[in-house]
Amino acid sequence: MIKADGCVAIHADGGAYKPLNWMNAPNHLVESDNQWVVTNAKGETLTISLEQVLADVSHELGEDPGLSKDGVERNLQEVLAERPWAIEDGLEMLEREYMTDLGPVDLLCRDRDGQVVAVEIKRKGEIAGVEQLTRYLDFLNKDSTLSPVRGILAAQSIVPQARTLASDRGIGCIEVDYDVLRGVEGMAPRLFNI
Repeated sequence: MIKADGCVAIHADGGAYKPLNWMNAPNHLVESDNQWVVTNAKGETLTISLEQVLADVSHELGEDPGLSKDGVERNLQEVLAERPWAIEDGLEMLEREYMTDLGPVDLLCRDRDGQVVAVEIKRKGEIAGVEQLTRYLDFLNKDSTLSPVRGILAAQSIVPQARTLASDRGIGCIEVDYDVLRGVEGMAPRLFNI
């Protein structure tokens, strides 16, 4: 397969969506009756020997619309910033992307008792997210105008190892449903319409 951007990809007859071999653009393709030779500026060469041509077709697919993903971490952060009570009842937003020397804390909030809460948002809560939040908490708790600061890891799913580590470090965990937060009904059939 030769893509519009010049990438050449060799796919298996069935089963796999990933190519067996490929040469990313920019490259140079020389076609002959029984062989294609693809080269690039790095000096790499991909030689494709053709034993039999069963079909030779070209499809113009039109202008590339670009890829737009919904439900990424940024989208989840936006929705939770508008609805911090979905993380914890009574939670109020102070600042989104609160900048520290270590990077931005996704949400800086205050709970109903007046304590500052740092919220780290992930699509999938893993140990790395707990470690990241731990570093933020260590940094924030050095600021006497904020401390004591506690943390919450909010994610669409949280692996058991991350829950265990978070619990050990006094960090709360909450799983949130992005579609429910946005008010989008799931597509799964329901037994009862309530």
